[in-house]
Amino acid sequence: MLMAKVFFKGGIHPEYQKDNTSTLAIVKMPLPQKVVVPMQQHIGAPCELLAEVEKIEKGVEVKTGQKLGDNKGFVSAPVHSPVSGKVVDVGLYSHPLGLKINAVTIESDGRDEWDDSIKPAGDLQSLSADDIRKTVREAGIVGLGGATFPAHVKLSPPEEKPIDVVIINGAECEPYLTADHRVMLEKSEDILFGLKAMIKALGAVEGIIGVENNKPDALQIMERLVAEEENIRVCSLPTKYPQGAEKMLIYVTTGRTVPAGSLPLEVGVVNHNVGTAVAISEAIREGKPLIERVLTVTGAGVNEPANVQVRLGTLATDVLDFCGGLKESTLKLIIGGPMMGLSQPEPDVPVIKGTSGILALTDEDVYLAESSPCIRCAKCVSVCPMQLMPTSIAQAAEHGDYKRAEKLYAMDCFECGCCSYICPSKIPLVQWIRIGKAEIMKRNNK
Repeated sequence: MLMAKVFFKGGIHPEYQKDNTSTLAIVKMPLPQKVVVPMQQHIGAPCELLAEVEKIEKGVEVKTGQKLGDNKGFVSAPVHSPVSGKVVDVGLYSHPLGLKINAVTIESDGRDEWDDSIKPAGDLQSLSADDIRKTVREAGIVGLGGATFPAHVKLSPPEEKPIDVVIINGAECEPYLTADHRVMLEKSEDILFGLKAMIKALGAVEGIIGVENNKPDALQIMERLVAEEENIRVCSLPTKYPQGAEKMLIYVTTGRTVPAGSLPLEVGVVNHNVGTAVAISEAIREGKPLIERVLTVTGAGVNEPANVQVRLGTLATDVLDFCGGLKESTLKLIIGGPMMGLSQPEPDVPVIKGTSGILALTDEDVYLAESSPCIRCAKCVSVCPMQLMPTSIAQAAEHGDYKRAEKLYAMDCFECGCCSYICPSKIPLVQWIRIGKAEIMKRNNK
């Protein structure tokens, strides 16, 4: 087993709160009566509805795995029906990102009849790199760690940017979440198969599976699995948030530093989440598109915390009902984890490809803090894993000085939340930085 070569600067050690679900095996949720499938479940161009799906006045019938929407843009990924049944509505629907997104609502027939076109891609040895990329693309696979970057794009680097290392991210550093942990324990062979497929698609020479050392059982099972593999290693990572961020993960496993404003391919590396590796394995072996995922339902506000395999499009309310419902003292609902997840005004949002968890917090867990002026303590600077100056960026954004925010490398911030967590003045630093980034992107697009 490899040990992390170096340690990244900054980071924090929050209460990880994983004990409630880390020992709970994945349970499969029964088919929902209704699913809502947004056309935007990835970074990139949103999908456009296929013509036959738009004929809702005829109550068009769809099958499980049937493609619902696609886009010819390279940075995009198709979406598929997670159930068989009847399309009952097409229109704007609430999205976990807080927007209204065009979505297809399907009433399940309970039969789960699969589309006839779904077939295994073939034996991995006989598949070419292009075959693998095409299979991944057609399956609609994106990064399941939360970023939702289309997986086939990462597997298609320019010829002048050769990739020699593929890293599988099993850090799962976000507090409360344990879905990836359970996937490593229960679907380890799929992870290895998916990694081998990525290595072949990229022509890489080495694979690394990075796991935080607070998951000794996962480290053990993954190490045992790759014991006979000549070019694949498991790396034990120190437990520190945000260890799973791709630039941090690359640094601690390979010693390579991704330059500011650059992508991992600049240093010959591609990162993928363990869940993404499983999805790639299922797409190749079974022809299965990405229509379900494992997520953690947890927090003091949930009656029966669990790691659940859920069909995409299932409403969060239905998932919570499956987990015994919410307690009356529940005050806050977050899609994702407490550091990078997004609070929801209401629970009627669908599970999408990037939904890693549903977190319910009670009135004992949260409070509305009042911010006070910055005391220039520089704690936010000391914990920033990107070695930025969060308070300066936030102040520039708050005063509308977006040019200054950009000069301070605001766009390199990946909104991990370390600065807001540590700030003694309770300044919503990430909120202001996020606003600043949005304005910078808007200006640059113009």
